[in-house]
Amino acid sequence: MLSDEYRYKILKRLETEPEISQRELAKELGVSLGKVNYCLKALIAKGWVKANNFRNNQNKKAYIYLLTPRGVEEKSRVTVQFLKFKVAEYEALKSEVENLQREAAQIQASKSERLPG
Repeated sequence: MLSDEYRYKILKRLETEPEISQRELAKELGVSLGKVNYCLKALIAKGWVKANNFRNNQNKKAYIYLLTPRGVEEKSRVTVQFLKFKVAEYEALKSEVENLQREAAQIQASKSERLPG
């Protein structure tokens, strides 16, 4: 199953650079070429992305990946989901940092109390 995070990142990237190669996409996402290939095939099968052949400047066949109207809708939906997830992650991290700051302040205060004045 393709996570919302990867779905979001792939759809966003294809929207901004439809000629991107699978190898470049894999490198940007920090995943294997096989995973990108699998994800793109899944997005094409769902009807969210359309792949067209074209010849690039090295006289090799390449693909252009276009978001379909359903793909644009899915990108919008998954953007909202991804944003909610990231906000929740941020809030949890913010709370953890605040707790660590309080704990560090308490440690510093207790050290100060133990030192002879």
